[in-house]
Amino acid sequence: MGHQYTSLGTEPILCSSIPGLVPKQLRFCRNYVEIMPSVAEGVKIGIQECQHQFRGRRWNCTTINDNLAIFGPVLDKATRESAFVHAIASAGVAFAVTRACSEGSVTICGCDTRRKGPPGEGWKWGGCSEDVEFGSMVSREFADARENRPDARSAMNRHNNEAGRVSITDHMYLKCKCHGLSGSCEVKTCWWSQPDFRVIGDYMKDKYDSASEMVVEKHRESRGWVETLRPKYTFFKPPTETDLVYYESSPNFCEPNPETGSFGTRDRICNLTSHGIDGCDLLCCGRGHNTQTEKRKEKCHCIFHWCCYVSCQECTRVYDVHTCK
Repeated sequence: MGHQYTSLGTEPILCSSIPGLVPKQLRFCRNYVEIMPSVAEGVKIGIQECQHQFRGRRWNCTTINDNLAIFGPVLDKATRESAFVHAIASAGVAFAVTRACSEGSVTICGCDTRRKGPPGEGWKWGGCSEDVEFGSMVSREFADARENRPDARSAMNRHNNEAGRVSITDHMYLKCKCHGLSGSCEVKTCWWSQPDFRVIGDYMKDKYDSASEMVVEKHRESRGWVETLRPKYTFFKPPTETDLVYYESSPNFCEPNPETGSFGTRDRICNLTSHGIDGCDLLCCGRGHNTQTEKRKEKCHCIFHWCCYVSCQECTRVYDVHTCK
């Protein structure tokens, strides 16, 4: 999504005070100021999900305080990491706006009454189906507003933004509530619901791991030179609208590098028993690791008393903590 703005979450919102908005985003903010807190919430949950998904990776979606570009220079290059951030942030905005509409937090939108087909056996339509089309429209209008250049990076960002939004549409499901004597579920009312956002994060993380590498092609049109993307390897299946795309290699993120935005992995906690990227061998980039013991107080020997409380003792346990050299 490019630069992110924590001031979006403050109320009342004065659109002109939000740093970095392009003119189209400024117009959108003024026209839909009521839903801007939901846009901000969407960016926030996108960042939080990014940090969860990459918590054991060399790049762990670190953010920088007091900086307009909160990920630093990491998003300057057209890498897999940039692809994921754009997709998850755009998905977050669509998700948060859709949820706010269904909860009645905003007045310019509401429930989706268009996606009702015939009822199924033992259930009928009811509740408030979430209007993911409206949420996706808001995300598209706001997030894609700065991607209007005829270059490869704008084409990449638009594609990945849309991949994030489509992931929510593809994961909508029927959520039902039972009715009847003693919860007998003789009749159910059902509505279309978004999944938990963790489902979207897990899905987009898989798309990150299988992202398609592209090459940039330049050709002339009536408006001038235009850059487009095509798959680098023709023997692989071409990417669909749900896949992430990139065209520049990622740095290894092993050592601090202010030019790439890498913080390195020194002092990061690693998993001694894992053979994956979160293991001490890979996360520490072959530099080795330090081990120290840590005492933690925890509840233990808990007993349930009838009725109705639990009593516990407090135990001190010793853990080995491994950190990268």
